[in-house]
Amino acid sequence: MSDEPIRITRGQGGEVDVEGPVDGFAASVLQRAGFDTYPTLRGVWIRLPFDLGRTWENEHATWAAEMLTAARYSIDLDPDLHPTPPAASAPSAMRRTKAMTAQPPPSTAPRRSRR
Repeated sequence: MSDEPIRITRGQGGEVDVEGPVDGFAASVLQRAGFDTYPTLRGVWIRLPFDLGRTWENEHATWAAEMLTAARYSIDLDPDLHPTPPAASAPSAMRRTKAMTAQPPPSTAPRRSRR
């Protein structure tokens, strides 16, 4: 592995690209996270598919960064690619009423008499 980090960035056109020292294992991790690899004259171009929405792109770029970090790669994730945090005013959890708690179902089947 190289000391140079793998950079996951959002380009000027909105595309999410990967740059830096990507070896075979890192390429397979990126592929698992949804990145496509295209051959170019200078090597390969690794990017997420276009037009799947910023939320999807952010989730997959963050997922790739987390997997590569877990594999001990040095990662530089563009701050624009971090997932949107949940709203501060999230609805509170629904309270469970007595009717919602686990109770045995009422017996509706006729009972058989003993012979």
